[in-house]
Amino acid sequence: MEDTLQATITAIIARAPEWVRQEFFSKEAAIRSRAEETLAAMIANALAKPDQE
Repeated sequence: MEDTLQATITAIIARAPEWVRQEFFSKEAAIRSRAEETLAAMIANALAKPDQE
């Protein structure tokens, strides 16, 4: 299970849009927060529907 979970999260991060990746480097907290929320939603969605990866 641990390997599957890690593989799922790794795949989501690899597919993250470039704008999400760039916003993680922003000096503005609101912009970083948007990137964090987007990535968290992508991961949560993948974990809720593991068969659609």
